[in-house]
Amino acid sequence: MIGSDPSAKISTSRNCSPQIETILNADPHNPRQNHLLAAFPLDEFDRLFAHLELVSLSVGDFLIEADKGFKFAYFPTTAVVSFMYILEDGTAAEIASVGKEGVIGISLVLGEETTPRTVEVQIAGFAYRLKGTILASEFSRAGPVLHLLLRYSQALIIQMTQIAICNRYHSVDQQICRWLLLSLDRSTNDLLYMTQQVIANMLGIRRERVVMAARNLQKDGLIHYSRGTIEVLSRLGLEKTVCECYGVIRTELDRLKSDVPMDNIILNA
Repeated sequence: MIGSDPSAKISTSRNCSPQIETILNADPHNPRQNHLLAAFPLDEFDRLFAHLELVSLSVGDFLIEADKGFKFAYFPTTAVVSFMYILEDGTAAEIASVGKEGVIGISLVLGEETTPRTVEVQIAGFAYRLKGTILASEFSRAGPVLHLLLRYSQALIIQMTQIAICNRYHSVDQQICRWLLLSLDRSTNDLLYMTQQVIANMLGIRRERVVMAARNLQKDGLIHYSRGTIEVLSRLGLEKTVCECYGVIRTELDRLKSDVPMDNIILNA
């Protein structure tokens, strides 16, 4: 599995120029911790490299607000963000999440600068920001970047569809397990910093139902929850409890990683 440890070094790569390779190996926040950027071949990565801007993201930051203009795409490396749909009465639910495997703002390549969805930081960390016009220009070349972004769009649509099905048909315990496992896949350790109220907001359910489900998982020895910190004690136990939705989403994200050249994989993760 491709890691996202900021201190990790990458192997010598044939997929960027020697000058850029030197810079990357000296930078603890390597843009190729993001799987899509890691998959970009030589010419595309070299063209984009000078335009990538490292940004620090805090929990609760809004990268995109519903029906408001935005001009940047974000490639997370250690941060995780949620696509939220907010109804007129103020209630909201997560319809997808994105971490080191993807990009936020992909609609910019289609010339769209607004969206009905809000994008909020769920787990603090880092991302690389890129002007949408630059990403759209690369997309228009109809080369490897177009293929990668279309593949990622497919994975994102599948995730949205599966989460909608999961929220309709599966138990709160299973939904929380799915959410925890997806968050773990994008994290560097087994600790997640998230309050029960935030989880309730993500799932679009009442906090009391999250409290009950968390107690069940803690009673079964799968997690330990204390003051906004969730420690996963048994990933295997979560995988046995979760519904099939996690496997569907995970399989699609794993297919994306097949586009990443092996010599771009970050080592020591």
